[in-house]
Amino acid sequence: MITALGNGCTAIIPVADPGDALQQAGPMGPRALVAGERRGQTIAGFDLGNSPLEVTPARVGGRTLVFTTSNGTAALLTVRHAPAVAIAAFVNLGAASSWALGGGRDVIVLCAGERGGISLEDQVCAGLLVDRMLREEPRAETTEAARAALEAGRGYGKAVVRLAEESPWARHLARAGRAEDVAACLVLDTTTLVPVFNVDKVVVGSR
Repeated sequence: MITALGNGCTAIIPVADPGDALQQAGPMGPRALVAGERRGQTIAGFDLGNSPLEVTPARVGGRTLVFTTSNGTAALLTVRHAPAVAIAAFVNLGAASSWALGGGRDVIVLCAGERGGISLEDQVCAGLLVDRMLREEPRAETTEAARAALEAGRGYGKAVVRLAEESPWARHLARAGRAEDVAACLVLDTTTLVPVFNVDKVVVGSR
């Protein structure tokens, strides 16, 4: 989502399942693309999967994505009515930390996980995000879960590329021929773009 918006996508509409995606995209005509995955694979009949390498400016510029994934879009829909929701990843950690602290609110870091379980890469990313926030607000109080994530994140430090071998999901994607996607995701602070979720769509919140 971060890459798509950075490449000119106007908005991303997260939906629960493939049928919802097709139904919502239909009335929008050619300005909409249907994108998503299940178990890492592009859904049959969809325009795009969940690859950051696919969402080029030529493909998504000026378009809206109607998007469904195995875990991430469900997590977004769960928190759609929160006062403020933004999307963080390794690629925008610093900017996401500043965004979160800038609101002056308590912050909940929600991991998408994997089918209801813990995902190593999500936990590491969450821990590194907590670490960034604590650098700016060292007196902030943290929960037990946040401290566990923090420990996991600090174990990787700046070497998040190790997750390509140590994350079961990353290995699964590599076996499926998506090693380049994994590599594109395991880099730190390549963008200052922070997407925000405004109840029904994800748009650029700050750059």
